[in-house]
Amino acid sequence: MTNGSRVIKALIIAAAVFAPAHAGFSAPQSLRSMITGSVTSQPIGHYEFCKALPQECAVRGRPMMPAKVTDHGWTVIRDVNASVNHAIVPMTDAQIYGREEVWAYPVDVGDCEDFVLLKRKKLMEAGFSAGDLLMTVVRKPDGEGHAVLTVRTQSGDFVLDNLNDEVKLWSETRYSFLKRQSSTDSGHWVTIENGTADVLVGALQ
Repeated sequence: MTNGSRVIKALIIAAAVFAPAHAGFSAPQSLRSMITGSVTSQPIGHYEFCKALPQECAVRGRPMMPAKVTDHGWTVIRDVNASVNHAIVPMTDAQIYGREEVWAYPVDVGDCEDFVLLKRKKLMEAGFSAGDLLMTVVRKPDGEGHAVLTVRTQSGDFVLDNLNDEVKLWSETRYSFLKRQSSTDSGHWVTIENGTADVLVGALQ
């Protein structure tokens, strides 16, 4: 396939999942989108993942408004979330590798971060921008750490979670949101300033 053919194919895929930027745009409602802050520490598992696969963490971009997703795009998002959830058996890194914090693309078993990596990869292959597919660290109601995929859209930030086949607006989950990948640098992480409706992230770290 020539470079020109690849570009045309990518444009066709993108057109299927994204509507024109101006279509149906309205100002974001309160709590529909996360407010990010300063650069913060990169999770050790992601740091090691980047060392092993540096190209995965070298995606740079300019600050941009998230895209408006088409009905087909939402179907793709929901299908990817559910299909990966059903294809991968959840296991801890200790069970799989005999040690903690190993982030890798799963084949048949994986930890929560592995689910996120695979969903992100599949959505990028479907035409979504890396800057709108962000690995995110949260805290569950019981205090346990967890990872989900945040999809940035003009309708708000939505969460793909291996614990739930339903794709939810981030503020409708029960999680406290701590930090996520930068939308302009896939190797950097930033704080989330409005991590829950009633508790600032800074008070949880």
